[in-house]
Amino acid sequence: MLMPSNLSYAAASILLSISNGYQYGFDIMDCTGLPSGTVYPALRRLEDAGYLSSEWEAGASPQIDQRPARKYYAVTHGGEAALEGALRRYPLLDRAAVTLTEKTRR
Repeated sequence: MLMPSNLSYAAASILLSISNGYQYGFDIMDCTGLPSGTVYPALRRLEDAGYLSSEWEAGASPQIDQRPARKYYAVTHGGEAALEGALRRYPLLDRAAVTLTEKTRR
C-alpha cells in the first residue's frame, strides 16, 4: 500500500477531486485538468492501494444518454488519511482544487 506521503501531486489531485464530488473519469479529468493517460492509471493504482472504492453505474441511464456506463469512485477511510497527508505535503493543492471546483461548477 502507498504511504500518504508518497502520493504524487497528480494522485493527490485526483483524490481531492473525488472527495469534492467528482466521481467518474471524465469528470475528474475536467476538474483536475489531467489527461486520461494520467487519470485512469492513477485511479487503478489508488483503488489497488485501498484509497478508492468503485462501482459501475447501474440502470438504463447510459443507454438512454447513448454513452458507455460510468465507473463511479469514492474515497475510502484510507484514502481520506492519504489525502490529509498529501494536503500537508502539497499545501497549495487544496487552494488549487477549490479554484478548479469553482470554475467547473459554474
